[in-house]
Amino acid sequence: MSTRVYKVDEADIRRAFPPSLEPPGLLMEFGQWLAGRPWGSVGCFDLAGSWTDDAPIVDGTPLRREFALFLHLPDGSEAGFWLPPGHDPNAPSIVGLGSEGEAGVIAPSLEAFLARLAVGAFDDGGTWSDFAPSELVVEDGLNDLAEWLRGRLGRSDLEAVAVPGDSSVFATRMARRSEEREAYWGRHPALADLAHLLNAHRPKGRNPWDSTRFEVFLVGDLFQARVFERGPQPIPEAALMEPILRALRDAQALSEPGCGLWFTMHFDMHADGTILPRFDYQTRPVIDGAPAPVDQGRADLARAPRPERWVPAWLSDPDAA
Repeated sequence: MSTRVYKVDEADIRRAFPPSLEPPGLLMEFGQWLAGRPWGSVGCFDLAGSWTDDAPIVDGTPLRREFALFLHLPDGSEAGFWLPPGHDPNAPSIVGLGSEGEAGVIAPSLEAFLARLAVGAFDDGGTWSDFAPSELVVEDGLNDLAEWLRGRLGRSDLEAVAVPGDSSVFATRMARRSEEREAYWGRHPALADLAHLLNAHRPKGRNPWDSTRFEVFLVGDLFQARVFERGPQPIPEAALMEPILRALRDAQALSEPGCGLWFTMHFDMHADGTILPRFDYQTRPVIDGAPAPVDQGRADLARAPRPERWVPAWLSDPDAA
């Protein structure tokens, strides 16, 4: 039998929220109740903060203030609060961003989501069935969760609280947004220049899924670009790529104040030359076999400041070296 337990990092959850918002008390109390219980006993998920940068959506960074993701599912799906402009701050919906592109409202409020967990509403084999308890766990914790939630909410009729949400508006919003971002990057002049420069690396296959994978590290004065051809390899065009990507990074920092400068860019180039990038603003890169120097990262931080909550630990730790 697995001895894995739920682990809850309150600071990590708080980091997922926009700087102007604090996690609701009910969420943090649920985390305290959940921590240390057998993993899977009330659902197969981790209570962990995540940015939209890492969510399974196209170019998630511009949406960072519109979500507070605190649930991570085994298949890579993410879930949490949806905080669109004009939302009700007292009862934001709980939404899911599925690993296969699904987007849906899981519950109209945190109370409704926890009640749906407690009454076993996800044991249906549907899109969000990972929120059901694992069949591999002997101890089913739903009765304990229901008892705790009744006391916390002061209600005995959890079935009345456990209402699903209407996904139509959210699903339409996310589908349209993905189309817009794909079109945005498809016509972006910097990526057109990059594709022209890297033309020799275009995949030779004719299948739509054929692609060549690239990775770029950019921290302070340091730059490294690699192409994955029988493992990561240096790119002869790296010196010409650098000014293009530095200019792109600076423009992104201006258009998304507070997000800072990214440190890593991953992208695939397809046979038609299209490029769809992903950016990592948090992870400390390893450049030429060594972790990026802290002083270089802090130089980027000085150029494009971030709210304290969004500063990565490797730059905020005063003892970092």
